[in-house]
Amino acid sequence: MAQASAALRTAPPETSPIRFGTILFLASELLFFGGLFAAYFTLRSETDPWPPGGVELDAKLSTLATGLLLLSSFTFIAGVRAAREGRLPALKRWVIVTIALGVAFLSLQLWDWFHVGFAVSSNAYGTMYFAMTGFHGLHVIAGILLMLVVLGRSAQGAYRDGNLDGPEAVGYYWHFVDVVWVGLYATIFLLK
Repeated sequence: MAQASAALRTAPPETSPIRFGTILFLASELLFFGGLFAAYFTLRSETDPWPPGGVELDAKLSTLATGLLLLSSFTFIAGVRAAREGRLPALKRWVIVTIALGVAFLSLQLWDWFHVGFAVSSNAYGTMYFAMTGFHGLHVIAGILLMLVVLGRSAQGAYRDGNLDGPEAVGYYWHFVDVVWVGLYATIFLLK
């Protein structure tokens, strides 16, 4: 009996289903974006010149957007940290700030889309540019919607018991979206 009791005390904590499911989902998303990167670099190696003439991207605007998106990861971390300390109103405030930063990022991306001077059908570069940034934008929208769910659940009294699996899973997703953007930014705006 003592051995069974000792085994229970030393057993590693179980991973919550929502966190485990999020990690599996993000693994599939990694494959998806990996495919987009593979297509981009394949087309880049087969197309000369790359990018085609006339393609002008606003690196300053995209650098600002990148900074806002990276900052949003830190604001979300601050919210989850506050919730762990029992400060649920601070969780709400930080999530609202994170949503605002995500919306600002999307606004800058939309501005860029309407001012790049080429279209998805212009050439292979245009196709990849809009596919990669467009799918990323959809993921940012999904992250914002997930954060709205966190706000709604918080308003209903969730997380008072200290179970933060939902917000932490949303955090995994949001940080993944940020990391993917850093790869996209480096590929599209720095490497060209």
